Amino acid sequence: MVPHLITALTGPINELEQRILESMPAIERWFRLEWMEHTPPFYSSVDLRNAGFKLAPVDTNLFPGGFNNLTPAMLPLAVQAAMAAIEKICPEAKNLLLVPENRARSNSFYLSNVATLVRIFSQAGLNVRLGTLDETVTEPTRLDLPDGSELTLEPLLRNRGRLGLKDFDPCTILVNNDLSAGIPRVLEHLHEQYLLPPLHAGWPLRRKHQHFRAYEEVAKKFCKLMGMDPWLINPMFASADGLDFKTGQGLDNLQAQADALLTKLRRKYKEFGIQEKPFVVVKPDAGTGGKGIVMIRDAKDLVEKFAALGQCATPITEVLIQEGVPTYERVHDAMAEPVVYMMDRYVVGGFYRVHADRGSDENLNAPGSAFVPLAFAESSQLPRLGEKPGVSAPNRFYMYGVIARLAMLAASYELEATDPEAEVYE
Repeated sequence: MVPHLITALTGPINELEQRILESMPAIERWFRLEWMEHTPPFYSSVDLRNAGFKLAPVDTNLFPGGFNNLTPAMLPLAVQAAMAAIEKICPEAKNLLLVPENRARSNSFYLSNVATLVRIFSQAGLNVRLGTLDETVTEPTRLDLPDGSELTLEPLLRNRGRLGLKDFDPCTILVNNDLSAGIPRVLEHLHEQYLLPPLHAGWPLRRKHQHFRAYEEVAKKFCKLMGMDPWLINPMFASADGLDFKTGQGLDNLQAQADALLTKLRRKYKEFGIQEKPFVVVKPDAGTGGKGIVMIRDAKDLVEKFAALGQCATPITEVLIQEGVPTYERVHDAMAEPVVYMMDRYVVGGFYRVHADRGSDENLNAPGSAFVPLAFAESSQLPRLGEKPGVSAPNRFYMYGVIARLAMLAASYELEATDPEAEVYE
């Protein structure tokens, strides 16, 4: 089953699906050549929005925390991708240290994600143990999972240039913590071990506008290959910094940026015959979790929203102003957006984030959302050529996988451009 696409403008997306299927050999060759030049992030997840008239990524997460939402049928793909990734980075790897988020002890959903990651890497042939950044954990602590299984969290031990646990010296350290609280000293200067993802992938250093700038470059290259307008897969954006939502500092600049972006969007909507009113999304330029996000259809509305953003617990000084891509996919009449999970350069699965109480122009990553494997539930994800566009789950999923891989490639560009230790060749 494919979620209903409720919009009069399903034409462009069905045409995109058909074009992507017809160009599959050229697309896969293009990706192969890109991966010869660039290194994919170790793992990633991408939130997509399907408006019927365009399909675009709106968020790329380099510390994905929802592996538990993948169906059991998808796990063999994840295990194979994990094997390929580890073989490339450290073929002789025996021990993997997994560093989860500090909320692991109090969040059963997140714990299930950690348990799934442990299962994937254990089946990929590694000894996996969990080391926590939470300094209140001073001895091995057992955590019970909802399904009756258990995990053990252990305190990290730093010995000169290496990080490990008692009687456990890992070759590779996998961080499943977006470091929003800052980069812990215990993770710095680990030159003798592989740290994945690198520290500059964490939110203290990463910025969303840098990612979407890289994505814009990737989308242009890809659309040149496909002979189509990049706007069909690329959300326009702008950014603003130096903001103080309590005093109103930077409001004029933010309004001007939002107004300019809305003007560009009105022009595009007119060009494509879209009768709706465009909107933009203002969100923190760093961080995740769906907080501090507002939608506006007129730059004047920012005055009112500005005050509301001043109430956020963490002060926001930089924002991304992103083209709002409505979602017209429905699962049992509830709004839905696809989320695609990848490891190394491979798509390993996905699900729909569904929210019954949100509108087509609202953020679905909010309390009350649910996760439905649905169209991604089949283990065989090979596209079915010759089927009518818009009705085949494997074909829709392949299209989503292509766009998600473009976002993953953009993350690779982004990490290369922002690497503080990159060698500069004159």
